[in-house]
Order: sequence, then C-alpha cells, then structure tokens
Amino acid sequence: MALRPWQTLALRLAHAPAVLVRVGRVDGSGPREVGAWMAVTPSEVISTIGGGQLEFEAIARARAALAAGRVLEPRQRFALGVNLGQCCGGVVWLDFEWLDGAAIAGLDERLGSQQGWRPVALFGGGHVGRAIVTLLSRLPARVQWLDSREGVFLDPLPDNVRAEQSEPVQAAVPSIEPGSRVLIMSFSHAEDLDILAACLKRQREQADLHSIGLIGSKSKWAAFRHRLEARGFTEAELARVVSPIGIPGIHGKQPEVVALAAVAQLMQD
Repeated sequence: MALRPWQTLALRLAHAPAVLVRVGRVDGSGPREVGAWMAVTPSEVISTIGGGQLEFEAIARARAALAAGRVLEPRQRFALGVNLGQCCGGVVWLDFEWLDGAAIAGLDERLGSQQGWRPVALFGGGHVGRAIVTLLSRLPARVQWLDSREGVFLDPLPDNVRAEQSEPVQAAVPSIEPGSRVLIMSFSHAEDLDILAACLKRQREQADLHSIGLIGSKSKWAAFRHRLEARGFTEAELARVVSPIGIPGIHGKQPEVVALAAVAQLMQD
C-alpha cells in the first residue's frame, strides 16, 4: 500500500533535513488552499502546493535554505499574476520551516490530520469495494469499511480506512459517522436491501447522512423501490437514494472503472 506523503517525509527526515512549505494565506485566486504543503529534501519534492511557477520558485527558495542550513524568511509573499505570470492572479503567502529528525514524532498530527475530510461508509468488500478503497486511500476521506464476511478487507489497510466485520451487516448502520457518504455494494441483493432500509430508517430518525448510494442497474433499483415502499418508506425518502451510482460519461464495467465513477461522484460535493 502506498505511503501517505507525511509518512514518506518521516522516512526521509530520518536521514536528511527538509524544508516544509505551507500555504499560509491566499488573497484572490490561488492554486491550492490554505494548509496545503510540500516538503523539499536535498533529493526530492514530497506532495505539492499546486505546481506551476509558484511551486518552481518555492522549491528553489527551499533548496537555497537547505544549502544555507536554515530558513532565512519564514513567510514569503508571491503575487501570482504580476511576478510569476500565473493565470490565478491572486497573492499567496508561503510559510517555510526547517525540519529534521526531531520533527518526525509530530508529523502525523501536523500533516496527516483528517480534519475536513469526507467521511465515507462503504458496505462491501468485493472487487468494486476494494477498488474504491484503493482510490480513497490517496484522497481526503475517512473510510468506514463494512462487510458481513471475514477476510475480505485489504491487508494492510490504508491509514485512513477502518474495517469492521459485522453480522448482520446492517447492524453497523447506527455506528456510521454523521455526515457520511454511504455506498452499498455487498455480495448479495438481500444484504443490500437490508442495509439500505437501515440507512433510510436512520435518515428518517436522525437525518444525518450526507448521501446514500446503491450499486446496480436501473432495474435493480426499480425492484428495490417496490420492496422498500412495501416496508413503509415514502417517495420523498426513496428520492434520497442515488442508484445507479457514479458520474455519467464514464463507461465500462471493470471494477476499477466503476470505482472511478463512484469516487468522482463522492468528491463532487
């Protein structure tokens, strides 16, 4: 499993210093948000502050600091349009910080924070579920991965994923983090239906799930609608369900293609 950028940085700091470059302030349009970071070591650049001329100039200044053995200007101002010729046109302040081995212990909290990340509750450890987790492992998401079976989860798990075996699997619905984007793709239609009903019941009682997505065809959703109506769910409640999942225009049924469309939809709002 690929390392997170902060984990890669921690490994590098064990052998050589680095300069941490963070976006400290943005006025107008900028390539990245406040808090975005990259680290410059003597031999590589880890993560990104948006690329382009701004990043090129920041790397040069970080390398100059490495050569000098210290950061000379902790905060530096960059006018993107006037000085760097970037179309963003805003003004960005970058914070430069010297890092060495003493900084390793705090990197997880400082750079690996999941504050503001999208919570995702994924039901299903099949091919598509595994492909979705692989994609989400590199994106700002906190994933609760659930299945009724043992031994279906990736090993090792990405550090932003928590796996849970639950039998019956719908019993885990009350434990989902509020605000979660729910994706349902278990190994059986019967389980899918029970999970979906439990999610709709939670929405009725708490209204705290961001969205509920169900994998499958239009005919599957039509059949599920009839069964859920028979369980007493209203038209307005059923309108909360997204099925089929995935943004339009991405074609193919390979697990990785379905996962790409589903994850792109998760990242839209």
